[in-house]
Amino acid sequence: MNILLVYPHYPDTFWSFRHALKFIGRSASFPPLGLLTLAAMLPGEWHKRLVDMNVRPLTDEALEWADYVFISAMTVQRTSAQEIIGRCRQSRVKTVAGGPLFTASHDDFAEVDHLVLGEAELTLPLFLEDLKNGKAQRLYVDEQWADLAHTPIPLWNLIDVRDYASMNIQYCRGCPFDCEFCDITALFGRKTRSKTRGQLLAELESLYLRGWRGAIFFVDDNFIGDKGKLKREILPAMIEWMKQKGRPFYFYTEASIDLADEPQLMELMVEAGFEEVFIGIETPCEECHDEAGKVQNRNRDLLASVKTIQRAGLQVHGGFIIGFDSDPPSIFDQQIGFIQESGIVTAMVGLLSVIRGTRLYQRLAREGRLIGEDSGNNTDLNLNFVPRMEPDTLIAGYRTVLKTIYSPKNYYQRIIRLLREYRPRRPRTFHLQPGYVRAFFKSMLLLGVVGRERIHYWKLFFWTLARKPRLFPRAITYAIYGFHFRKIAEKVQSKDLLDRSGI
Repeated sequence: MNILLVYPHYPDTFWSFRHALKFIGRSASFPPLGLLTLAAMLPGEWHKRLVDMNVRPLTDEALEWADYVFISAMTVQRTSAQEIIGRCRQSRVKTVAGGPLFTASHDDFAEVDHLVLGEAELTLPLFLEDLKNGKAQRLYVDEQWADLAHTPIPLWNLIDVRDYASMNIQYCRGCPFDCEFCDITALFGRKTRSKTRGQLLAELESLYLRGWRGAIFFVDDNFIGDKGKLKREILPAMIEWMKQKGRPFYFYTEASIDLADEPQLMELMVEAGFEEVFIGIETPCEECHDEAGKVQNRNRDLLASVKTIQRAGLQVHGGFIIGFDSDPPSIFDQQIGFIQESGIVTAMVGLLSVIRGTRLYQRLAREGRLIGEDSGNNTDLNLNFVPRMEPDTLIAGYRTVLKTIYSPKNYYQRIIRLLREYRPRRPRTFHLQPGYVRAFFKSMLLLGVVGRERIHYWKLFFWTLARKPRLFPRAITYAIYGFHFRKIAEKVQSKDLLDRSGI
């Protein structure tokens, strides 16, 4: 068998970091972990190739070579996935599809030959056995949850690590919380399932032997779902491994805000090499947390929690949502004020999306308020539901938030505020990556000479050298991130203007 694994193109969003990646000469933030893991589950004697369309195009030659094309995608990749499926049909090559997009919306893809849904550890073996016996079915579904102790190490040899800014690892699946707007519990359940200590160390070792040095993203939707296991087993093992290897990596992940209540856990994470954590803040509005059932954010001082995490040595990145039924008219000013005061530099603010499989989708369907499918891009201004707030007011307010928080003055103020609060516990072992020096000089040219933020860039430049010299690389990195975020914010402004002009 010749198996071609194809990862669709990811559109330009906050998460793509596409404009920032150009500074370091990388093509994508991180590789398609799901397909690399699935590849390791396929028979060893099969020939495998991977095409990440965020790195290079899908050629006709590759399609002609393939007996089967395996596609995995998220909702935001729907358009690209449809194009790939169409090309496969034209080339008469059979397709096998899975991943979040197809699991949630498999009825939309009648042209796919085989749908292997849910968790591949459960459904892929069934498909492979049927394929071997010449009776492969079209649809494979299993409502159970997989035991991650059987998940193999990804086939890293299918990619060139130099194409990516970061590598990635999945340690656990599932989340103990069940926020109304989130589909994670529908995809992975509420009980946190995780890999063993041995598995995790083996994955770290595999990346180390591949020559990778630098960032690794733990893609877990809530890394701290099982706090006890982390404190007893996982983090102590990571700390020892990192010491033995000379601290070759630094880590970042996603977690819930109750991390702030766990000083020992934060201390262990920092000692293990974690430097950044993405947290779903969503909103400073308490009524909105009540509405969404986001219990972990309720009845707490969110601003104080953020600062506690920053002072523990973890930089906080934040997700924010506008468009809840409970949003008051003042929500736009509240969001701006919270983001500025918190020092959350990477503040990803999006409009509420109604995703299939969520409790929010079910509720709005009952209320007759659904008006389309979610695009997966919460910055594209295409509401797929009828909001309580007047839509024009909601979109105009959202545009104001982005324009304000990503104006050079406000953005660079947040960088300095973060650097004042952030307390790194140890110097990072610096590994000079290809492109870093070029990125530094490119930032001085594009941001410090020709950019409209040049005054703020040089203020940050010299302030950091004088006050926080250890954090100078981080300051330049955030300046480069700001270039990307402003590009996304500008795209939001121009899209709305084009729509209103009738184009």
